[in-house]
Amino acid sequence: MGSVKLLDCTLRDGGYLNDWDFGHDNIVSIFKHLSGAGIDIIEIGFMDERRSADADHTIQPDSASLDAVYGDLDKGGSMIVGMIDYGTCGIEHVKPCSQSFMDGIRVIFKKEKRREALAFCAQIKALGYRVFVQAVSITSYSDEEMADLINLVNDLEPYAFSLVDTYGLLHRRQLIHYFTFADEHLKESIGIGYHSHNNFQLGYANCIELMEQEIERPLIIDGSLYGMGKSAGNTPIELLADYLNNREEDRYRIYHLLEAIDVTVLDLYRQIPWGYSYKFFLSASNDCHPNYVSYLLDKKKLPAKAIGEILRKIPDEKKLNYDAKLIENLYVEYQQIVCDDAEAVANIARDLAGREILLLGPGRSIETHREMIKEYIADNRPVTVAINFIPDIGAADYIFISNAKRYTQLASQLSGLPASVKLMATSNITGADGAFTYLFSYGRLIDEEALIVDNPMIMLMKLLDATDVRRIVLAGFDGYEKSESANYVNPNMEHVFSREKAAEINADVISSLERLHMRTPYAFLTKTHYNGSLEM
Repeated sequence: MGSVKLLDCTLRDGGYLNDWDFGHDNIVSIFKHLSGAGIDIIEIGFMDERRSADADHTIQPDSASLDAVYGDLDKGGSMIVGMIDYGTCGIEHVKPCSQSFMDGIRVIFKKEKRREALAFCAQIKALGYRVFVQAVSITSYSDEEMADLINLVNDLEPYAFSLVDTYGLLHRRQLIHYFTFADEHLKESIGIGYHSHNNFQLGYANCIELMEQEIERPLIIDGSLYGMGKSAGNTPIELLADYLNNREEDRYRIYHLLEAIDVTVLDLYRQIPWGYSYKFFLSASNDCHPNYVSYLLDKKKLPAKAIGEILRKIPDEKKLNYDAKLIENLYVEYQQIVCDDAEAVANIARDLAGREILLLGPGRSIETHREMIKEYIADNRPVTVAINFIPDIGAADYIFISNAKRYTQLASQLSGLPASVKLMATSNITGADGAFTYLFSYGRLIDEEALIVDNPMIMLMKLLDATDVRRIVLAGFDGYEKSESANYVNPNMEHVFSREKAAEINADVISSLERLHMRTPYAFLTKTHYNGSLEM
């Protein structure tokens, strides 16, 4: 039976979380503990010619810079490897192995670049390194494409060929299929590696499954301290070492791994936690890049069912190659449910003709200026319309719902409102028959030129401007601040991106207001960052 080797990738894969800025003392500490534990292979970082040399980082422009970080350290009995993402570091930046601290180099590449990448691997091998061919997103390969890749690998005859489950999509049956295919077609001299991610919480189970396979060739299993790594993280190497110690013999000194976790890794985890999450489950269960899920979750407008339906519309060839424009178009297309709202518009115009409208938003000023708003309502008797929330300053006359997720969250409260409160909704909201007094076409109200095409304030103002209301007054539409305090009275309504892009979003709303060319006069009752418009 072939030998099992553990490869630790903390200093490389873990770097996705902190931009590889571990700090030199932490780098040395982690390395020494891994070496002291007897880990078979230690991956020390990336080579990327776009980066500058910096002893605090584990991503360096060339092999010489990595040598400068690690060169004085004792390898112990460990093999030392670095990684190159094909196309980011030319061969001229790699010294011969005889002059390097590294014993091997792992090369990752996408499926469509496999021929060029294997030619590059041949150049690495010619420099004397043990070469690891790392096929990322292994689930994107058909059997025919796998056969083609393995033929190229056999011609190269590298140290190892690795199955890289970049997005943690593999279940046992798929894993065994890829593993068996590789084992049956690779030359006997080539080891097989496996790099897992924990999107389905299967990293450890999958690794055990492979370690129990009876093969003659070497098997290389990747792990990292405490599972530190990209997206949902990797298989914790301390679990793998403990499993092998119990199965065979005390090969690894576990206390070194636990000390590294305690002294260094837990501090990193507290700052930038990783691991299984709702987002990574959604991406893995829909076989897609996690950035698609991030885009939809950041909208805070879609329930899980709608997110799944949109993700399933992504073409197969695009699922693992993120396309920002594609997901934006799919989102708008999904929301843009067409309805004939002519009668609804005529009825709301009749109901509101000649009235002053007070729009209530969920900004913090709805609380900080509570008494002023209540006084304004008492003095002016406007028609009050709350947008995507239920205010607690008194019953609104209307609730406008344009956000499907908010509707789901508010459903029970909405059902308990007095019969006098009328519900207005856009056509992307699914409600029971008779749930809404008025239903308006989503597609007609959006601003396709805007950063946030379906800003609910803009949608409602566009609708009201088509009626004969006398004036629109707005309260609780504060805009966004780049601060630690919440932008919304309800923190659950906070957008992930609202602080990061505060100024950009505020400017975008001002532009949307300008594009409306409102014929109806409007003013802000409470302070706002939409300062391109009149305040009262």
